[in-house]
Amino acid sequence: MDRGGCQMSGGGGGGGVVDDGGGPESSGMITLEDLESFSEDQLSDSGNGSLEEAADTMEEDGRLLQYWQDVARGHQVKVSQDMAEPIQQLTSNNQGRSKREHIPFTLLGKREKCGNLLYEKREYEKGHWACITMCEDTYEQSICYGFMRMMRYICQQNSLGDYLGMTIPIVTVVHTDESHTVISNGVTVAYYLPAEHQAQPPQPEDNEITIDIWPSTIVYTRAFSGPTNEVTIIDQINAMAEVLESPGVCVNDSFIVAGYTNPAHSNRQNEIWFLERR
Repeated sequence: MDRGGCQMSGGGGGGGVVDDGGGPESSGMITLEDLESFSEDQLSDSGNGSLEEAADTMEEDGRLLQYWQDVARGHQVKVSQDMAEPIQQLTSNNQGRSKREHIPFTLLGKREKCGNLLYEKREYEKGHWACITMCEDTYEQSICYGFMRMMRYICQQNSLGDYLGMTIPIVTVVHTDESHTVISNGVTVAYYLPAEHQAQPPQPEDNEITIDIWPSTIVYTRAFSGPTNEVTIIDQINAMAEVLESPGVCVNDSFIVAGYTNPAHSNRQNEIWFLERR
């Protein structure tokens, strides 16, 4: 496993996590946000207005775990029984403690055309990230299995034995060939540690999850909506390359995809990030 790739760095390495997929009737990935914020439309079918009560009811009859097993089956991914507790913790808002924290950044500039925002230039500060690099048979499998292992770390399998809290965006680093036509199936799933854990990051029980310090990094970001998959990611990389004033200042073969909303959402919000060379 290439640990050198688990950084958000303009030096060509990258670490990140794609929040990939969609709902059960579209091409969907099982992600941290999926499991944290199970579709409110589906929960409302339980007949009450409480997310916590609905989640409790669904867990009692096994429907919550079964839902994610059904979603995963379409991507040749198995969700084991031991995922029931992490799924339940995030779905039920973990006793109200799962308010999502935005990763801090400084806006350095932006480019617009005819009133439309083309991209933003941001600086992300140095910080601790939990990372795991996966290289399964397919891109989708790498992301799914990586997220599920990261989930266990966030929920309880850490040195504190407690829920750590969620941060957004959820990101993945993807690697391409120089012509931006093919994405490697090896991806790094990364989770930014909440502010309260930055000084002393809880250590993972999973020995393949590492706690890495990512250096301060300048990124060029472009927003897009809809599903994320190998085709849309390549399209967004090429679209961003066309609007950048100086694409040569950025790394050419490593990119980050950031997801802000539940993949089951009909208008999912994402960004493609280009990393400025160091």
